[in-house]
Amino acid sequence: MNPRIPVIGVVGAFAVVILIIAYSGTSVIDDTSGEARLGSSSGTVIEPLVIDLDEIIIKDVDERTAYVEIAFKVTNPNYKSVILEMIRYNVYEDGMKIGTKSIGDRAAPGGLVSASNYFTILSDRPSIIKDDFTIKNDGNIPELWKALENDTPQWRVSGEAYYNLSSMTAGGENEITFEFTR
Repeated sequence: MNPRIPVIGVVGAFAVVILIIAYSGTSVIDDTSGEARLGSSSGTVIEPLVIDLDEIIIKDVDERTAYVEIAFKVTNPNYKSVILEMIRYNVYEDGMKIGTKSIGDRAAPGGLVSASNYFTILSDRPSIIKDDFTIKNDGNIPELWKALENDTPQWRVSGEAYYNLSSMTAGGENEITFEFTR
């Protein structure tokens, strides 16, 4: 008997087992906790991201324009990395809405990311995500401009963030809302 026949049979059996596991949706390591297990990953629940307002700084103010920088600190409590698709936020000063902006892009319908304008949030350290916005002085709200010039605004920032697991095969699309005052 040819000694290659048993070796080819064993290799073929391993290939069949690997294909069965790959196409059945079974995973050996939990996507979020890192614990070893054998089961389907379709019901994976991921822990929500933790979003904090790191800082909001008035960079420059003149008689017509104010330049402001905002930074969010995003922490991932999950074992695996998470794709942060977009942060959409509203900025208020003393109860008056200044504007709405977004950082990143939402995934296309069906969960596919069509652009590369997203952030990978690792599990071992927080990420700081910054954005800039401009406030125009139309002369109708002198109280706002005085607060900006004196660096004494009463900021409130609210919004939502959209994220999913980096594997995009488990955990689904997720959303978290936030609100901060400063």
